[in-house]
Amino acid sequence: MMGNAGQSQPGNLRRPAVDRARKLRREMSLPEVLLWQQLKARPHGLKFRKQHPVDPYIVDFYCAEKRLVVEVDGIAHDMGENRARDEQRNALLAERKLEVLRIAAKEILKDVTATAQSIVDYADAKPSGRGNDGELQ
Repeated sequence: MMGNAGQSQPGNLRRPAVDRARKLRREMSLPEVLLWQQLKARPHGLKFRKQHPVDPYIVDFYCAEKRLVVEVDGIAHDMGENRARDEQRNALLAERKLEVLRIAAKEILKDVTATAQSIVDYADAKPSGRGNDGELQ
């Protein structure tokens, strides 16, 4: 019996976070799309991933080599309880030895090239997140 497309079959189960990340990749905001156009070119040899799962979150951009998370913050991040949620998220990511760089969406819209360059410069200045054996620290 043939399975229906899109349905999970035994041995082919996907984690919900991966499915959510895939959905978010299709629904990126304009500032995220503009920034991704710059970062996907692997500036300075740095590989960034977009909408990357870091359980229990999906981060906007992630550079594994530098253990750097880049979050694009729109105006909603300053409203209500969002700031406290962002701080909680930052703390959990820091426990995993990931550094979070928060970029205002308006900065990306003002000058995406300069913003992307500042992210790359920042990442370039960081030591690699890998030990002598190549494993992530």
